[in-house]
Amino acid sequence: MEAPKFVWEGAIPLQIHLHESQVTTLPPPPPALILAPRIGYLPLLAPLIKPYFSSTLPPGVDTIWFDYNGLPLKWYIPTGVLFDLLCPEPERPWNITVHFRGYPGSVLIPCEGEDSVKWSFINSLKEAAYIMNGNCKNVMNMSQSDQLELWHSVMNVARLRAAFENKKAHPGGRSSGNLEAYQRVSSKLKLATVDDEYASLCLQKSQQSVIETDLPAQAKTGRVPVRLYVLSVSKDFDDLDEIPRVDSWEKISYINRPVEIRKEDKCFTLHDALKILLPELFLDESLMNVKLGGVDLEDAVRNSNEDVTSDKVVEDQGQNACKRPEACRISSSAEIKLIRIQGIEPKLEIPFSWVANNLLNPDYFLHVCVCVKVAQ
Repeated sequence: MEAPKFVWEGAIPLQIHLHESQVTTLPPPPPALILAPRIGYLPLLAPLIKPYFSSTLPPGVDTIWFDYNGLPLKWYIPTGVLFDLLCPEPERPWNITVHFRGYPGSVLIPCEGEDSVKWSFINSLKEAAYIMNGNCKNVMNMSQSDQLELWHSVMNVARLRAAFENKKAHPGGRSSGNLEAYQRVSSKLKLATVDDEYASLCLQKSQQSVIETDLPAQAKTGRVPVRLYVLSVSKDFDDLDEIPRVDSWEKISYINRPVEIRKEDKCFTLHDALKILLPELFLDESLMNVKLGGVDLEDAVRNSNEDVTSDKVVEDQGQNACKRPEACRISSSAEIKLIRIQGIEPKLEIPFSWVANNLLNPDYFLHVCVCVKVAQ
């Protein structure tokens, strides 16, 4: 239970600057310092950020969005995932820029505030349920009160735990009980889980020390919903700060693929999961010339905004994601340089069932960031 608690309480220190084109006062306002939850979403910080900068904004309609080094940040990706993906060498505090004008509609899909974030989250939950259970009826049939309580448990941790560190800000605090509320409601969805092979192996060793028997680890067969973010770089590097900055989302591939954990005599590891998630890296051809498969995340979010009450789109996405690719030997022209999950750089030998049971986001997806060195 400790690991999920740490995931829920994980946070990124943000230093948020108002874009210079929207500063109308002298001196310009100092940046806002916020402790943003990893599992939250940047637009949910708007009620804290807007009052702080409101006195210096030009007249007009506010449409909040953020950028990092000029790259617009996609609002439907959890804050912690954005940080892991775009800051290989962790930058603390993370310096990002907030805008209230000039929404980049050619790069970001529209965000109508909290409602857009909410329905994007619910749609992800439906998709995860379909992958895990073969249908999303339990999510579709949630009562209105349960749906609101589930969403508020995520939204409140994003707002109540965000804390300004300057005199103009409203102090925030940790929201106790949100994790318990989330677990209470999400347990009603009866989403399939997998047995923790690490715990099973520990139990096996303990039993072997008492009675000399060979007990195989018992792991349930199940699918784990995974969102994979792959950053491909052509220049080799020794230190993380040498990785080129991402200046376009075209340099990042999104992949939605389930990982199926099967009953086997040996432990199914993170390395085994990567063979399923990235079969392109186990082929004798450059990743640069391969279009990574799977469901496109932005299409999924756009579809969720078009029709949030139907599960047809979710089922189509789930069916496509459940097609299991074949894994082959590692490519000589590509190399995995970095893997991050919830800010952790796990060893490839770790049991994947432990990762799946402890590092999921509230939408029941495992968000994995990978940096791949590819041949020029």
